[in-house]
Amino acid sequence: MNLRVRVVHYSSRHWYADIDDADDPQPDDPFWFVDNCRTQAQALETACSELRLMTGRLVRGDQLDRVLEVTGVPV
Repeated sequence: MNLRVRVVHYSSRHWYADIDDADDPQPDDPFWFVDNCRTQAQALETACSELRLMTGRLVRGDQLDRVLEVTGVPV
């Protein structure tokens, strides 16, 4: 699995970040996301912290669930 962090600027005070498989052609179903960050740095730092946690789970052999699988709601 090739995880990647994506950070998107939606408006003057709205940043979004998610973590997904870089080879996934459907970006609407990430493994994790955060919304309404005030700065790009905040979105990136939050996503990188989560990426470290996800990497630890993968090393232990845990399976990662997608947001849609957990919530039933696409991002």
